[in-house]
Amino acid sequence: MAQTKKIAVLGAGAWGSALAIHLSKVEHDVALWTHCPEHAQKLIQDRQNQQFLPDIAFPKSLSISLSVEDSVQNADAILVVVPSQAFRQVLSTLSELIPNSTVPIAWATKGFEPTTQRLLHEVAFEILGEDANLTVLSGPTFAKEVAEGLPTAMVSASNVYDQAEFWAGLFLNDRFRMYTQTDMAGVEIGGAYKNIMAIATGVSDGLHMGANARAALISRGMAEMMRLSQALGGNAETMMGLAGLGDLVLTCTDDLSRNRRFGFGLAQGNLSTEEVMNEIGQVVEGVKAVQAVKQLAARLNLELPIMEQVYLLVNNKTTPKQAVQALMSRSAKAE
Repeated sequence: MAQTKKIAVLGAGAWGSALAIHLSKVEHDVALWTHCPEHAQKLIQDRQNQQFLPDIAFPKSLSISLSVEDSVQNADAILVVVPSQAFRQVLSTLSELIPNSTVPIAWATKGFEPTTQRLLHEVAFEILGEDANLTVLSGPTFAKEVAEGLPTAMVSASNVYDQAEFWAGLFLNDRFRMYTQTDMAGVEIGGAYKNIMAIATGVSDGLHMGANARAALISRGMAEMMRLSQALGGNAETMMGLAGLGDLVLTCTDDLSRNRRFGFGLAQGNLSTEEVMNEIGQVVEGVKAVQAVKQLAARLNLELPIMEQVYLLVNNKTTPKQAVQALMSRSAKAE
């Protein structure tokens, strides 16, 4: 059992709430912050996140905070779990509240910074300084299963290995194991790209194309992930681990994945991207990730054909059937 720490979790969506619940079960003192005051009051009243994780009670050691400042005051560690488009703003706030701090900061946010297409660790070091204690957490996880205490494994990656070990230790119990490494770029690319591939497999299954097609999409999606990771300085080995293959398989094959459900919804053919997203009612990170990867691929001169069709699809520039036809009509080539 890890020594009890005071941990601030910034972001009370499904994922942030699930991680806060787990950390509380490991007997840490957790302050969970949400940017919406009405949501905070609802969490305080219900002692659960009825919107995203219904019927899963908050442990006693989990408190709800009404401000970032209150959350991080005297915190031993800070975990950021906000959507990628809010990542810079939250870290900028932290830089003002705890300047020159040595408090370990980690994030479980997945995606690229939408406006710059940068990896999130690059944004974090820019804002918080090269000497900041920074870690990225990722891997094959559904929020609901983590909150319920089902067996889970993740990856903790930092350019300072001791920091990766610190965060792994915070989460460790008999139901949760976190592996450590130093490839922050590879871990982030895997966590972002798998959402794009989950949209693709959701479309495929929504069109009833079968298990063969799903397996082909997953394996060729892995090839695209590795291509992008290599171009951005990640390690190929990372793509074969929990943050790559593990997360890819999970999000492409189970309906708890909102990116997969989004693709399935598009395959029905009568709703736009915006309408399907409204039906899901949560952030679909793959929609933002594919915009960033499209620009990165053009900049780096990378061929990423599945990503290209997902990009056209989510921007309402092709239909699901046309996207499939475009992929199947590509000329034969060596694997």
